[in-house]
Amino acid sequence: MIATALVLLFVLIGLSIPVGAALGVLGLILDPLYSMLPLTRAMGELAWSTNNEFLLVAIPLFILLGEVLLRAGFAERMYAAMSLWLSWMPGGLMHANIGASTLFSATSGSSVATAATVGTVAIPQIRRYGYNEPLFLGSIAAGGTLGILIPPSINLVIYGVLTNSSVPKLYLAGIIPGLLMAGLFMAVIAGGCLARPGWSGHQVRASWGERFRGLAHLAPPLGIFLLVVGSIYAGLATPTEAAALGVLGALILAACFGRLTWAMLRGAVEGAMKSTAMIMLIVIAAGFLNFIMSATGLTDAITGSMSGLGLSPAWMLLIVIVFYLVLGCFMETLSMMITTIPIIAPIMIGLGYDPIWLGIVIIVLVEAALITPPVGLNLFVVQSLRKAGSMDAVIVGTLPFVLAMFFMLALLAFFPALALWLPGLFG
Repeated sequence: MIATALVLLFVLIGLSIPVGAALGVLGLILDPLYSMLPLTRAMGELAWSTNNEFLLVAIPLFILLGEVLLRAGFAERMYAAMSLWLSWMPGGLMHANIGASTLFSATSGSSVATAATVGTVAIPQIRRYGYNEPLFLGSIAAGGTLGILIPPSINLVIYGVLTNSSVPKLYLAGIIPGLLMAGLFMAVIAGGCLARPGWSGHQVRASWGERFRGLAHLAPPLGIFLLVVGSIYAGLATPTEAAALGVLGALILAACFGRLTWAMLRGAVEGAMKSTAMIMLIVIAAGFLNFIMSATGLTDAITGSMSGLGLSPAWMLLIVIVFYLVLGCFMETLSMMITTIPIIAPIMIGLGYDPIWLGIVIIVLVEAALITPPVGLNLFVVQSLRKAGSMDAVIVGTLPFVLAMFFMLALLAFFPALALWLPGLFG
């Protein structure tokens, strides 16, 4: 049964069927094969109950927040300010790519949105300043992954729903690893450019006056971050309500800067609707597949097989890491989370791992999946922004950053307090 499900899943994905549809079709195939009852009759109730989760309302709101900030022009000004402050380092504007991604991640909650936003502004600078193209593109793709680790993160909301974990604690747990990951990415860039000075391109020079004036452009995203995250930890709002406050704050800022128009608002809403529809299709299809797997005993079979190995917690963690790295090469990240976490999380928590810490580890693994071929979403986002050239350059450029993620996983394994200190301090 396990082998049949895996083979069918890889066949459907190999046929280039959209992931949401592939998961639903797999459930429809497994139902008559292994169930004595017509489980498909529960599809309507499952779809309704999945969409009716209050916490999931935060997803379209966070997407809309990112769309408003992008279309109001805050991203371009934020990148310009970051370039003034960070371009003196070995690697120049590649550090601005990471810095801008870090700051935009604190407002958008989406990896793809972060990569697309920063990439739109940054990619024209490659030829202008003579940067090494693969490493520059890799910094954009890798920087985008910070969007699902630094709060507010859509993927952390999904993990919280699936494991019944506290989303505010997950947000706190993601802050230190997220900032540390950004630091590791910048260290990779600096190390590479010190070894190969020609990769750094031409230095962008700026006076201290220009730098301090540029700080004003960092205020809007920082203000939105404080509004969203601050309202949660002050006890004034739930994550969903905080997302709504963030949208309201972004609209007010857009109006203050004269960028709030009907055309901008319509574009932001349409973009948010398209992204939300895609995400919720995956959520519904994966929820239906999980129901089929549970009802037919497939989930119990997988859980029993893994538990029956009799491995130590450390070996089981290593198996989970390898499992997600391999699966991430073939499966879209959100659907991968929704289909695997209900199986993996109970096993790992039963072995004594903290669910909050486990959530951060899984998110880092999902980040790696975003920039590993052949289906790494951020690779396709960056390649689509180039409009020319081979995908090979993007893939090669991300490899050093994947190694940095492995190092981050090792740090989390040996120093769990990196993820648990802040939740323990404020919990």
